[in-house]
Amino acid sequence: MRLHLKAARAVRGNWSLAAQGTFSEGVHLVSGNVGSGKSTLALMMAGLFSPTDGSIVRDGISSKMISLQFPEYHVTGSTVADECRSWGLDSEPVLSDINLMDKRDFAPLSLSRGELKRLHLACVLAKKYDLLLLDEPFSSLDAREKERLCEILSHRTDGITIIFTHEQTFFPMVDHIWEIQQGELFDCGDMPGALTHWEHAPRLIKKIISSGKELKNISHLYLQEAVCKT
Repeated sequence: MRLHLKAARAVRGNWSLAAQGTFSEGVHLVSGNVGSGKSTLALMMAGLFSPTDGSIVRDGISSKMISLQFPEYHVTGSTVADECRSWGLDSEPVLSDINLMDKRDFAPLSLSRGELKRLHLACVLAKKYDLLLLDEPFSSLDAREKERLCEILSHRTDGITIIFTHEQTFFPMVDHIWEIQQGELFDCGDMPGALTHWEHAPRLIKKIISSGKELKNISHLYLQEAVCKT
């Protein structure tokens, strides 16, 4: 499976985003400032709109899913349990896993934003897709839920998973890092070599690298391991 960006370009008035590169199987991180074009790129990759120039080719990809930053956009069920069932899932194990069984008969939009995000991500991650696009999956989640999400994503082995985020603290294990700078998508490379090319790397990661310590990946476990080395 491959996702090929062939001189793809999106233009909106005076703003533009250019993207070139190939995404293979594994977990990819796309970082960038707010407003840099992460969501636009995710929507183009999902095929929800076509690039102004160039093309996006999905090679061997037969199923895809995009999770948008705001979970309200995805709601179709009249109750929390119905929302699970709308994804073709058994609601009980899903809701038990995310501690929402006591709210199974609530309207989804009556949940807090964090609860609704938790529900949405649980439904998304319960299924398999050749291409999974996660736009700001950490937004609205507290630290505990961010850690839990990172653990799930770190063990995702099937298909192509692309995480678009400006998160600076919590990360899963990733295979490849990309970033958007000045209207262009840059390929930082495979891990761990990508870390030396990652301009948007959080301050802690930059400090670890500048101190000469080896950092194998960006998950919390590897950050702790690197920091604790003498």
